[in-house]
Amino acid sequence: MEDSNHTAENGFILLGLSTIPYLQAIFFSLFLSMYVATLVGNTLLIVAVRLNTQLQTPMYFFLSNLAFIDICFSSTVIPQLLVNTLNTEVKISMLACATQMLIGLVLGSMECLLLTVMSFDRYAAICKPLHYNVIMGKKLCICLASGCWTFCIINAFAHVTLIFKLPFCRSHHVNHFSCEMPSFFRIACTDTWLNEIAMYVATVIIVICSFLLTLISYIHIIKTILKIRSTDRRHKVFSTCASHLIVVSLYYTTIMSMYLRPHSAYYPETDKDISLLYTTVTPLLNPIVYSIRNKPVKGTIKRIFTRKIFR
Repeated sequence: MEDSNHTAENGFILLGLSTIPYLQAIFFSLFLSMYVATLVGNTLLIVAVRLNTQLQTPMYFFLSNLAFIDICFSSTVIPQLLVNTLNTEVKISMLACATQMLIGLVLGSMECLLLTVMSFDRYAAICKPLHYNVIMGKKLCICLASGCWTFCIINAFAHVTLIFKLPFCRSHHVNHFSCEMPSFFRIACTDTWLNEIAMYVATVIIVICSFLLTLISYIHIIKTILKIRSTDRRHKVFSTCASHLIVVSLYYTTIMSMYLRPHSAYYPETDKDISLLYTTVTPLLNPIVYSIRNKPVKGTIKRIFTRKIFR
């Protein structure tokens, strides 16, 4: 226990992605570019929704929340990742590590729930168009968003508390570029079965249940679309949810592969690659995917840049 307390007091050392100098330079340039693009893309999306009154609907309310989550998620992970790419070993205090893990868990689980809420919004818009404004009222949207945030914060606090009650007497070297739960199971010198069960239960409740609810929504959406006789109208209706389907597929696949594997199947290098996908790539792609197929968003962003150029 003395060793474990000593480790906790002195914090942890994050080993990062690579120790090869030229790869470190490439990674730094790549992730810095991705981070800037993520901030710009998601900020423009939020500004476009705020400026265009036509975009102030439930769908874009949740999309703005998603953009805000992506900005925060990237800002929690990528700055630390940039530091790690330039240094082979980066020391992080126990408090900073716990804070990063807490914020990451809150935002990661919140994105899952928000994608499910957005799929319900598409279901209401396509399958119940006459009752859409009644179903997706402002009060319900606020309640859904605040309820998701509350649940995710409570869930994250529970996991972080359990993780940092473990004795870390094997090593204080974490083979990862950020503080994520699976990495800490490997350096704990006690049985982590309680933590693993808690992680699997939370993943089933948040990820699997969210995925199933999203799947049910899209089964009803596809049934409704197939009943439309006009091919053009069918294509137009489906295009309103195609962007969401792309984001859902990418995000749920990576999250499930990270948190639903048995402890024996965790490999540091694989974990890093999967983690990179949902912490850096997905936040970058979200505003691009949602904007490319969206004429009102593209039009508003163009007007923003046009005004700046003329000024």
